Amino acid sequence: MRWSGDGLVAVTGASGRLGSRLAFRLAAEGARQRLVVRDPARAPRLADGRPLPECEVVTATGYDDAAGMRAAFAGAQSVFLVSAREGEDRVTQHVAAIDAAVAAGVERVVYVSFVGAAPDAVFTFARDHFHTEEHLRSVGVRWTVLRDNLYHQALASFVGEDGVIRGPAGSGRVASVSHDDVADVATAVLLDEDPRRHDGVVYDVTGPQALTLTEVAGLLSAATGREIRYEAESVRQAYASREHLGASAVELAGWISSYEAIAAGALAAVSGDVGRLVGRPARSFEQWLDDYPAEWEHLLAVPPPSDVV
Repeated sequence: MRWSGDGLVAVTGASGRLGSRLAFRLAAEGARQRLVVRDPARAPRLADGRPLPECEVVTATGYDDAAGMRAAFAGAQSVFLVSAREGEDRVTQHVAAIDAAVAAGVERVVYVSFVGAAPDAVFTFARDHFHTEEHLRSVGVRWTVLRDNLYHQALASFVGEDGVIRGPAGSGRVASVSHDDVADVATAVLLDEDPRRHDGVVYDVTGPQALTLTEVAGLLSAATGREIRYEAESVRQAYASREHLGASAVELAGWISSYEAIAAGALAAVSGDVGRLVGRPARSFEQWLDDYPAEWEHLLAVPPPSDVV
């Protein structure tokens, strides 16, 4: 890949599923990067334990750590901004991170958003992304937005211990995407030899097909050898079946509205942006199951029996 000079890239969420994948890709391309993490012990490293080449690790306690974030972004040309954990103050966290990038003199922010981000999106967390995008557009930096669909791994995590996916998704479809495809898209955008062609652009980052949860269950059954099925719930049933989890009202609304968004068709659109930016088709859910068992097998392990004789 030919890329745009030696500008330093600051990668937030670098110890997470997406940020760590991006870090390895940037390292493979010889890019200079700064990994922003809460715990330096969790920063990605080479298999032999050595640090990634052309890479430094800095810590900040969170996006609302104004001084820490400004220091983390100082001297960076671009910031890759992974969205914060879902919660009531999520937009505030995102705004603080963007403002820290502006204060540090960053030229460009590449933000990970969600498909269909809008103030009235069915998926409540997509509303957070809309408000974050609006702030990003207002601060005067160059920006690119990657609107991801649900991750393949998220669909696998929908399966309960009894092998049932429950939720109010009806017969709607979801064009889920792999973390690796999102990381490949981010690499292409961040290291493009003509980076300004991505300025002010919103990319929809999806898989190559949209599946119903019944179809998802069928593919999971074939991959695991277990009987996995989808059982539609009403919204009221969905809240009742999750009330024992102790989650906040915001988290519950987000989880349940993700199924409602599927039912409403809000997650069904298939985009070709992965292919256009990466030069190959996006990985389907079935391909992901075949190629990356380590990412889902632990989510679907059969629980031990409660009474062993």
